[in-house]
Amino acid sequence: MISFYINGDPVEVQLEGEETIGDVLKSFEITCEENAAAVIGITVDGKTITADTFDEEATKPLGKDTKFEFSVVTKDSIKQSFAELSKLFDELSLQMEDVPVALQSGKNKEVSDSIKKVADSIDNFCHIAALASLFPQDFGSTKIDGKQFGDFFKEFSPILSDFEQALTNNDTVLIGDLSEYEICPRLKAISQALKAM
Repeated sequence: MISFYINGDPVEVQLEGEETIGDVLKSFEITCEENAAAVIGITVDGKTITADTFDEEATKPLGKDTKFEFSVVTKDSIKQSFAELSKLFDELSLQMEDVPVALQSGKNKEVSDSIKKVADSIDNFCHIAALASLFPQDFGSTKIDGKQFGDFFKEFSPILSDFEQALTNNDTVLIGDLSEYEICPRLKAISQALKAM
């Protein structure tokens, strides 16, 4: 029995005369496009299909119990992730604004936790932004502070590097200044851009 899984969950699929693995993959791709979804990973019988192996695997005939596993992302799930991140970046911008006061009060552990959260959130944002690029008609025109994502982060990266250096040197004055005047406004800008989506 041919089986199908989407994001780990079994799904019922009615085949309509598909004979090869490629036929099934084509049909599935069309179904995804109709449902504002994109395939980000394919495994057939436990073997990951890559861009390099796709053509070769696509010609293989379907077996009686071929197992298809798809990792899929939808436009709505990306919008939802962006909405959650917008709230998170809003909270983090307030925390970064309070860093100078927190440092003066000796709350170094809290500052360190906030900084880790900022780094993780930016990582997560970059991951979701990469997935969003699969839907250029919906997310392609989004800008942060009037800049494309890439340009925004190109400018943000050196600030984060200086920040890391300040942390290493335990330069609390620079940590405070960068948090309040450089990082905080940029997190607000990300939050605003995501809200607009």
